[in-house]
Amino acid sequence: MTILYFIAGLILLVVGANLLIRGSSQIASFFGIPPLIIGLTVVAFGTSAPELAVSAKAALSGSTDLAVGNVVGSNIFNILFILGISALISPLVVHYQIIRQEIPILIGLNALLFALLLDQKLGMHESLLLISLLITYTIFLIIQSKKEPSQTQDSYAKEFDMQDKVKPRPNIWINLLFVLIGLFLLVLGSDWFVGAAISIAKTIGVSDAVIGLTIVAAGTSMPEVATSVIAALKGERDIAVGNVIGSNIFNIIGCLGITGILAPSGILVPPSVVHFDLWVMFAVSLACIPIFLSGREIARWEGGLFVFYYLAYVTYLILASKDHEALPIYSATMLSFVLPLTIVTLMVMMLGRSTKNGA
Repeated sequence: MTILYFIAGLILLVVGANLLIRGSSQIASFFGIPPLIIGLTVVAFGTSAPELAVSAKAALSGSTDLAVGNVVGSNIFNILFILGISALISPLVVHYQIIRQEIPILIGLNALLFALLLDQKLGMHESLLLISLLITYTIFLIIQSKKEPSQTQDSYAKEFDMQDKVKPRPNIWINLLFVLIGLFLLVLGSDWFVGAAISIAKTIGVSDAVIGLTIVAAGTSMPEVATSVIAALKGERDIAVGNVIGSNIFNIIGCLGITGILAPSGILVPPSVVHFDLWVMFAVSLACIPIFLSGREIARWEGGLFVFYYLAYVTYLILASKDHEALPIYSATMLSFVLPLTIVTLMVMMLGRSTKNGA
């Protein structure tokens, strides 16, 4: 029954998020909001609705380890696994704005989160700071989008099937019903999903944080998986990258901010998350810089490397949670051989691409 509740909860989260995005997008279109703004705000934030619903439910239930583990794990999963799988399907083009703007913002938010969690707690004041950053960032995106060239506007209009000016305006009441049903499914799905995840953690003898960092994080990222993979298959490769980076930004300032306000005593962060997983999340964000800059694309082999490192990360979490005897050998191999070899390979590839571009 626990597995059934887990799967059913995940399905409700994905369906609820899709209904919420569809209804909200059409309502925004009804009021004349441009498709580009809808894509940057409603759709981007809507794909993170499962993370928000699960983290909020976990915090209200007192399982703050699961709440913060879900957000940190989702951000790691989004970059390593989703971008990796998408790049394996088709090499991903990285828009210059993502390199120039979104990546620095994401890295800055990672650094800020480090500072806020040094005391291993996210309190009310820190949560309000994150919420204020969410509001500021959203306003900034709206103002910036109005300055985008017509080509970008048309691209997003095509993406959301709003390019036909003579199409009848969407029925606001039907789409409002979609939003309400989506919210209901998100609440119900998060209740089942969190309850089942906690039961699974207790059954297999791992902490709520580990479950949040792995199974729950992957499950709540299913909307991002669908959006990025479909975009890669359709050839909209810049949208696949933008979806992931935008979702990670919202997870930090939106999910953690709102969850911290809802948590009765704030979010207590496990020492293991502060001393290891936050570092992994930060390192993954930094790793985007050399890969994105080297030709402004994520090649297939780089996508494979991302997927490999995600599997290696999950393997480490499982071994560490069980205090397995193979953990020291595994850690030593990763630190002394695999990581240095990867860094050297990336540097050689960057130099090769730079020389080719210069020629």
